[in-house]
Amino acid sequence: MSNRIAIVTGAGTGVGKASARALLKAGFAVVYAGRRPEPLAEAIAAAGGGADNTLAVPTDVASESSVHDLFARTVQKFGRVDVVFNNAGVNAPGIPLEDLSVEQWKNVVDINLTGMFLCTREAFRVMKAQDPRGGRIINNGSISAHAPRPNSIAYTATKHGVTGLTKTAALDGRKYDIAVGQIDIGNAATEMAARMARGVPQANGEIAIEPLMDVDHVGEAVAQMAGLPLATNVQFMTIMATKMPFVGRG
Repeated sequence: MSNRIAIVTGAGTGVGKASARALLKAGFAVVYAGRRPEPLAEAIAAAGGGADNTLAVPTDVASESSVHDLFARTVQKFGRVDVVFNNAGVNAPGIPLEDLSVEQWKNVVDINLTGMFLCTREAFRVMKAQDPRGGRIINNGSISAHAPRPNSIAYTATKHGVTGLTKTAALDGRKYDIAVGQIDIGNAATEMAARMARGVPQANGEIAIEPLMDVDHVGEAVAQMAGLPLATNVQFMTIMATKMPFVGRG
């Protein structure tokens, strides 16, 4: 059994699935967390995980009790938590700001921001009490933590909020040997980003196809961050499709 234990939220698909696979390859035991049990089981099977180095825990990160159960079950099976990849996230429909409902807004805030806080808080409680003390938390920010897309106020606001959460948790975690960093991802080829290949609205009103990158490269970057000693921290990493419209003016 691995002596390094990682929790990945949103692990059933996309970036979470690729990152969990990369962490397994790097020698971590991985707890797969997500709302639906079927994708979790499928992701574990596809990665070649077994009962000794994986655990699937259906989890709603917006629920305080569900997050508590995730960490309790992890500690019960593996004894500790060394890494948490706060990856779970959702978007709202790409509609004009004035048409976005409060319910649509709250759903994004509850999962993307409150959910990340709940997981971070529970990680702090576990990591500061375990022996050896400490651990690492990696937050999924997004290019949207830097620059918005049209009609994206809920997603962009939460991702800007994630940056504030990352900075504050990094400061508050020092005294417990908890390192907190953020990975900002641009145009990884996942189901969520598939629309980029069909064309998406640009700031000037045009519709343009955008380049995508292999999601496995994101997983490898997460594993690289996770594998560092706690005396070293990647505070912020941006990984993106090289030719996507972000740097400069497009």
